Amino acid sequence: METNTHTTAGAGRLDPPRTRQAFGTVRTLVAAYGALSVAVLATVAVLALNEQAVTSFMWGRSAGVFASAAVTYWLTARAARGARWAYLRVRIISCVMPPAIIAIDVLPGTLPTWFILLQATCALAIGAAAFPLNGSRLRAAFVKKR
Repeated sequence: METNTHTTAGAGRLDPPRTRQAFGTVRTLVAAYGALSVAVLATVAVLALNEQAVTSFMWGRSAGVFASAAVTYWLTARAARGARWAYLRVRIISCVMPPAIIAIDVLPGTLPTWFILLQATCALAIGAAAFPLNGSRLRAAFVKKR
């Protein structure tokens, strides 16, 4: 006998208009997180191509945030289709990433101000997604079944 370790939201729980609207908001914010992370990575690339001072730390930070945005968008799409496991992961990411981005970026003397400000906008976008993700409407759509 096989067991399904990936549970989904109950049939019809994602259908109410306000629930779909909440997921639309989350998708938009996660897409903005991705677009902003691309902007940071592109800025670093352009500066490097123009022989400006770009550190390996800046490359790593911008690539890491971009990678997390791609994974978060994929998880959001899976959650919007009812995957509870994906929903839980997106909720965690939306709460953990903003302080992680800010805490590392503001270490004294490691990054230029422009980089910190661009990464902070990424943190704001994913942080804003935490509100609808942790709201009662989406939590009710993914109640754990016993």
